[in-house]
Amino acid sequence: MSKITRHDVNPVLSGAVEYHGFVFLAGMTADDLSQDVVGQTKQVLAKIDAALEGHGTDKTRLLQAQIWLKDIRDRDAMNKLWTAWLPEGGAPVRACVQANMADPRHLVEIMVTACR
Repeated sequence: MSKITRHDVNPVLSGAVEYHGFVFLAGMTADDLSQDVVGQTKQVLAKIDAALEGHGTDKTRLLQAQIWLKDIRDRDAMNKLWTAWLPEGGAPVRACVQANMADPRHLVEIMVTACR
């Protein structure tokens, strides 16, 4: 049986899970919640880059993304950054929905799965 490795574990979730060459990252949110959706998205994408690198992969190996926006009207602004961040021809499967956030100051949360 393949080993499941959990990282940054707390009673509620793991920050990342590695299994059989796959890296599943928990949803990432911005640290500076005073920023608008553009500023928060930039922070989240940078955190994803760092987390993927820390687990031996990168955004060229993305398979899936789930994106939650506090206000779906922010989708175009977020998508401008998202598409510029993605490698050409490397878009993962994706869902993007409006959601009530755990903290109302969070404007965007992104969760990705990648392979090595």
